[in-house]
Amino acid sequence: MNSELHVLKPATPVTSGTANIDFRAIKERQQATWASGDFAVIGTTLQIVGESLAEAVDIRAGEQVLDVAAGNGNATLAAARRFAHVTSTDYVPHLLEKAALRAKAEGLDIRFQVADAEALPFANGTFDVLLSTFGSMFTPDHGKSARELLRVVRSGGRIGLANWTPEGFLGDLFRVIAAYAPPPPGIPSPMLWGTEPHIVELFGGAAADIRCERRYFNFRYRSPAHWIEVFRSFYGPTHKVYAALDADRQATLTADISALLERLNVGGAYSLVIPGEYLEVVVTKQ
Repeated sequence: MNSELHVLKPATPVTSGTANIDFRAIKERQQATWASGDFAVIGTTLQIVGESLAEAVDIRAGEQVLDVAAGNGNATLAAARRFAHVTSTDYVPHLLEKAALRAKAEGLDIRFQVADAEALPFANGTFDVLLSTFGSMFTPDHGKSARELLRVVRSGGRIGLANWTPEGFLGDLFRVIAAYAPPPPGIPSPMLWGTEPHIVELFGGAAADIRCERRYFNFRYRSPAHWIEVFRSFYGPTHKVYAALDADRQATLTADISALLERLNVGGAYSLVIPGEYLEVVVTKQ
């Protein structure tokens, strides 16, 4: 794993550069995608990422923590387990309901609130720490989202992000999916959030420090067929693309994903282990 420390000079500001793009329509489509299937089934397997991120940002007991695009609450639970005061947000209500059930099972006192990562309903400087695991990266307007994350964190506070990289497994998977369901034109790839230069571009103008470290999450399944069964049923992007295809195209997509899984599998002939690279980011606000 490579670790990099950036001494920051802001690059050219990120703008959508797309005055004619209907961001509202795109967001509605994205919301429908993530509400389809049942991401919580996938999300719970990623809990270790939330724990690692909570350690990376050095959450302290009593701090005010916001989890943005929290899904079913991995980083939320990790922060609450460290006795922080946690507000957990997402724009898909039923995912927050799943997170609330997890919190109740552990006896954790967490505030849950439906909110859009690009328009957070909180005052400037409300939080000591902000977290987002594989969440904010999927907002269509990167610059707007980054400005909101920075806005609600106090001076000297920290922003912790976990973002899939374009070179990793999820980058490969989304390129396969894009051949069957192209993304909206003009919208930057969410995988850019998994690159150090883009992070500096988004946050550098308001950051005292940015630390980026490439890490790996291992997807562990019985076989390629098992992975496809789970992700086809429960993971919004794959669930939606399968639903939009006829039987022949579904079979071709399955063959393409199977080939990718078999190429990346390090688990041997009788199991599936796919290392998924992600970028762990810690931004300290000026």
